[in-house]
Amino acid sequence: MSLANFNMIVSISKRISSNADTKKVIVNSCYIMFTLNIILISLMFIFTKYISNNLLKDPNTYYPLIACTLTLPFISLGYIIKGYFYGKQNMTPHMVSNVLEQLFRLTIISILLPKIVKYGTVVSVTVFILFNILSESFSIIVFLFYLPKKKKLTKKDFNFDYQESKEILAISIPSISGRLLGNIGFFFEPIILTNVLYFAGSSISYITREYGIYNAYAISTLLFPSFFITAISNALLPEISNNYAKCNINLVKKRIKESLIISFIIGLSCTLVIFIFKDFLLNILYHTQEGSSYISFLSPFFVLFYLESPLNSILIGLNKVKVCTLISISGIILKLIIMTILGFLNFKIYSLIISEVVNIIYVVSLYFITLKKELRLCS
Repeated sequence: MSLANFNMIVSISKRISSNADTKKVIVNSCYIMFTLNIILISLMFIFTKYISNNLLKDPNTYYPLIACTLTLPFISLGYIIKGYFYGKQNMTPHMVSNVLEQLFRLTIISILLPKIVKYGTVVSVTVFILFNILSESFSIIVFLFYLPKKKKLTKKDFNFDYQESKEILAISIPSISGRLLGNIGFFFEPIILTNVLYFAGSSISYITREYGIYNAYAISTLLFPSFFITAISNALLPEISNNYAKCNINLVKKRIKESLIISFIIGLSCTLVIFIFKDFLLNILYHTQEGSSYISFLSPFFVLFYLESPLNSILIGLNKVKVCTLISISGIILKLIIMTILGFLNFKIYSLIISEVVNIIYVVSLYFITLKKELRLCS
């Protein structure tokens, strides 16, 4: 999915905010994404059986993985349109689309999913993933209402432009590298964790259960505020990039300060609410209190986590894409190493939780140090 969106929100918004030809940016982005999707879908259909049987060691994951593959083109198109509106610094379409998409998604889930559950877990999960096609399509339709009606496309506009594609990829490739490696890290995370903890004496049922509780209950609850933080980060990038290109450093510093303060206040407020009312929230959301201890352990560090996305967007806006990529890569490697060592030392599921905390502190600290250094050089 990371490859399917190829960080097009960042590339397109940065190119459009830099006064590039909008038509060329959109058309060439579509060519890039179309090619990527053909490659990805082909590879997934070839290797999914091997991945499910040999790497995840669970044949039940085959159909859900195929379902994920089928959603890729819709996700890609959605990201291209979102990138256009972010580049134009028009946040209204994204806000309206996101709210309506989630309402639509919740409606179809509440109506259709109860009827599908009787067919078993694999069918339910597969259909649940395929709902993304409907929700993404609905989101795209909403966006279309906000696109300019007067602009007309000619045959010439559909010509492939090598230079524009090169400019788009010059932003996308470095920025997606860190995220891609992060997702590769997430891909290997359960594989390494399962094998290490099993070797250390934990049962497969314990590993599966606790990893499920950690991801589905604890992390899902803690990530709730990230919706607001992501919106701030995506809105921030084009403005910082544009003003930095114009050498308007004072305004850049002002926006950076505002965004970090807002992100910190939102993150701190939400984390405090989640920490204090964790048992109540888990009961309301999932009808369980499992995962409460994980939330207690992670909450203080997630205040820092909510600064990660805006700091990343700020550094990309300041043309520090490669630095962000290197920090993300080293953070993922550090996390997997610590998780492996603690797993062999029989820290059980806490080997993953502690490594997550170390990763958050490491990445946010390096982002902040890099930003401080860059702003000092600009002064």
